[in-house]
Amino acid sequence: MSLTPEEQARQIIDDRLIKSGWIIQDRADFDRTAAVGVAVREFMMRDGTEADYLLFVNGKAAGVIEAKKSGVSLSGVENQSAAYAAALPDYVKKATDFLPFVYEATDTETWFTDYRDHTPRARRVFSFHRPETLATELAQETTLRNRLQTMPPLNKIGLRQCQIEAITGLETSLAKGQPRSLIQMATGAGKTFTACNFVYRLIKHAKAKRVLFLVDRNNLGAQTKKEFSNFYLNDENRYFTDAYIVQHMQHNTVDKDAKVVITTIQRLYSMLRGEADYDSANEDVSAYELGALGKPATIEYNRDLPPEFFDFIVTDECHRSIYGDWRQVLEYFDAFTVGLTATPSKLTLGYFNQNIVAEYPYERSVIDGV
Repeated sequence: MSLTPEEQARQIIDDRLIKSGWIIQDRADFDRTAAVGVAVREFMMRDGTEADYLLFVNGKAAGVIEAKKSGVSLSGVENQSAAYAAALPDYVKKATDFLPFVYEATDTETWFTDYRDHTPRARRVFSFHRPETLATELAQETTLRNRLQTMPPLNKIGLRQCQIEAITGLETSLAKGQPRSLIQMATGAGKTFTACNFVYRLIKHAKAKRVLFLVDRNNLGAQTKKEFSNFYLNDENRYFTDAYIVQHMQHNTVDKDAKVVITTIQRLYSMLRGEADYDSANEDVSAYELGALGKPATIEYNRDLPPEFFDFIVTDECHRSIYGDWRQVLEYFDAFTVGLTATPSKLTLGYFNQNIVAEYPYERSVIDGV
């Protein structure tokens, strides 16, 4: 007997949940303590409605999934899911006073809202977050997006005006919840030094767990690592690498204690594909040039590098790294993306939703003598 569209969608959603580390159970005989993450199908709510999936984290209800068949727009489903969150039965142990994590999913897309955010906003995600990730989130006093709204003033000593504008413009954009931000700075204006400054602030003040720094070629990765090594933290009287681990990827294994991970998009793609290693000779040329070698295969979920692994992605020479099918690597991660470039193209502007947070063109750099 053929499956209905709804049943087909449920099968795919089940598969996504399992790959993300969840155990799936029926409501008749569920055990909320069977694992860190338990997803219970068709859970009966207080008002008589059924939640398609009720998510338990460490034995306590923490989220809900509203499942729809393929082709159904999820734009109006968020309010329905929020209503489920308000109708949790009194006898169910809750992680918070409400259900903070709300997903809407079909067999082709998944949207996520964190209702702990001051301004909750649904965003598209590659797949469901791992239960361990949600457990870590619940243990924190507030969310990343809330912390981005309370960043302290920038210490402007030692910074050029264009660098100040880039950092403050970026932080204003992040505070508004903009997922993609573009910084245009002329060559020689100190893009990497600027990045060191805002990366440090994101790690220290926004408590970013990890920042991915994508470079166009391997030699640029070495230069970026050197820039971070030479970056002195005046407020801590030590160098950045004395405070935080910076990893320049040479093999396909991420140091999970690293705060900054530097690599090329082609190596990252190889890692997401589950390959044991990658030929570093392919990193001597740009992924933009490698694009001529053929279309990269579609990325699938990788449990060692789940979509929430990085909080921020900084992509240098971003007019190249978003080229064609390589952009799926960026879109795999549930992370804010910050683009750096001296020469944004129409494609670049489109990818970053026209959100240029700072502009320092060549003409202005000439006037400034940069």
